[in-house]
Amino acid sequence: MRNYNLNIAGYSIRFESRSDGPDLLPSERFLKYLSNDGKPDVLIHIHSGSFEIPEEAERVFHAPYVEEVNGILLHHKSNFWSVWKDSINLYIKTTFPLSLPEKNAVLKFSLTKMDWDLWIDGPKTLIDPFEYPLDGLILYYLTAIYGDIMIHASGVNNYGHGYLFSGVSGKGKSTIAKLWDDYGAKVVHDDRLIIRKTDSGYTMFNTPVYNNEEPRNSSLDKIFIIEHGLENSIVPVKEAIAVSLVMANCIQHNWGHDIIDRLLESISDLCGVIPTARLSFKPDRSVIDHILDNEQIPE
Repeated sequence: MRNYNLNIAGYSIRFESRSDGPDLLPSERFLKYLSNDGKPDVLIHIHSGSFEIPEEAERVFHAPYVEEVNGILLHHKSNFWSVWKDSINLYIKTTFPLSLPEKNAVLKFSLTKMDWDLWIDGPKTLIDPFEYPLDGLILYYLTAIYGDIMIHASGVNNYGHGYLFSGVSGKGKSTIAKLWDDYGAKVVHDDRLIIRKTDSGYTMFNTPVYNNEEPRNSSLDKIFIIEHGLENSIVPVKEAIAVSLVMANCIQHNWGHDIIDRLLESISDLCGVIPTARLSFKPDRSVIDHILDNEQIPE
């Protein structure tokens, strides 16, 4: 195909291949996110071939590629993706480490204009323009533009009550999501969520990480900062402590004051409305009972 739309977390993203561009094929992860939206939030023009980042552009962020299993380093590559900035535009330069043969890409974009360009340099075959890591990077910069929040967290909805459980890798996001799933609650996601302010309050959305996912969302009623423990314990936190705990688990590229200030403002507004608490938990059904028994986080 030459163009298609995705709707992820309420963002309408349109990909259009230019006359010099490849045919497009969304991967299995995104098939249930295809949509017929009208005017997109962002339009990304796809080109074949290479693009040279202007010499005056400065590299403002850099990420290596690290692959680990059970703490054992399997693969490390210093040249993964990076963000560059000149006086007008931003550029993401990346490889696609999960693609064989490997391809390179440059995304030229802006935080104020929603027509972007993506050059993909590699074999002229069917291309998924939303391939890892561009999927997460594009979604992240959409959250930065719209004042939303991308966070390492699992989210569930239990009979209309939306709970978010946030923590870095190893803190128990997937464990607690499975416990709720076994209990019969609706799991929004177990790894990465986007939080958006809507007319009805705050809503958490899943982002497609696994194959065969489908769009899911839930109202957000409580936030828990989680860690494994010997006992189940809920300790409410407020104001600056709540903001700092939530912000520590957010996905963020802190290369510009505007981006930092906007995220901080969004989290401050969120924590001013949504009750937040530390949750130490045992990895069994008892943590669900403990949360439901303490439905009202005490002041």
